[in-house]
Amino acid sequence: MVVIPGYSYWAFVTRLGEAQILLPAALAALLWLLRRDEGRRLAAWWVALLSLAVALTTASKVAFIGFGWGIPEINFTGVSGHAMFAAAVYPLLFGTLAGALPPAGRRAALLAGCALALLVGVSRAVIGVHSWSEVVAGLAVGGAVSGVALALARLPRTTLGLAVPAAVALWLALTPVHAPASRTHDWVTALSLKVSGRPVPYTRREMLREWRARQALRLGRSDDDCRRCAPTTARPPAT
Repeated sequence: MVVIPGYSYWAFVTRLGEAQILLPAALAALLWLLRRDEGRRLAAWWVALLSLAVALTTASKVAFIGFGWGIPEINFTGVSGHAMFAAAVYPLLFGTLAGALPPAGRRAALLAGCALALLVGVSRAVIGVHSWSEVVAGLAVGGAVSGVALALARLPRTTLGLAVPAAVALWLALTPVHAPASRTHDWVTALSLKVSGRPVPYTRREMLREWRARQALRLGRSDDDCRRCAPTTARPPAT
């Protein structure tokens, strides 16, 4: 079994990007925003932009798994959903929870959300689930959600007390350890096969193998020569 140093830590961090963990926390913040006149504009833009980001991310995965549309030159098979969700949710979530703080405190909360999103993205590459190109794409799409929402609507000055931030903190601390494994990839795979009619999902290994074969044919090299030049993605430890 391959052992990745600090895998338990990174495995915990990467779960902080799961939709089943992030969406309930985001929903709590959205409900709080909707209760205030000054927060409804931000809530509306947040939901609309996040919905677009989810559609784009899902489409990129369906395009690869179902139709084999990837970019082997940069080892790209689709937008990282964990990185996208983290970048789309954490900055606005932390900013909302820090609504009663002075401007410097709210900016610090936004930066903390961005830092956590970045950490989630890095974890996807460290444990070998995504390539760096997929992580960057996810952070870019999710970051656009947060950035555009904040450009179109301000964070409201609201006093939440301690109950809501404490509940969100407890949720984020406990669910990565105790929540069941996420099934979103299985659902996306099933959708991809249904839409494309493929009997089995297209894989990263197939994409890279076909790309190496094309490179070998074009350059007149052996497949083994091209394999040394091909991008690879580390595998997580076997379970």
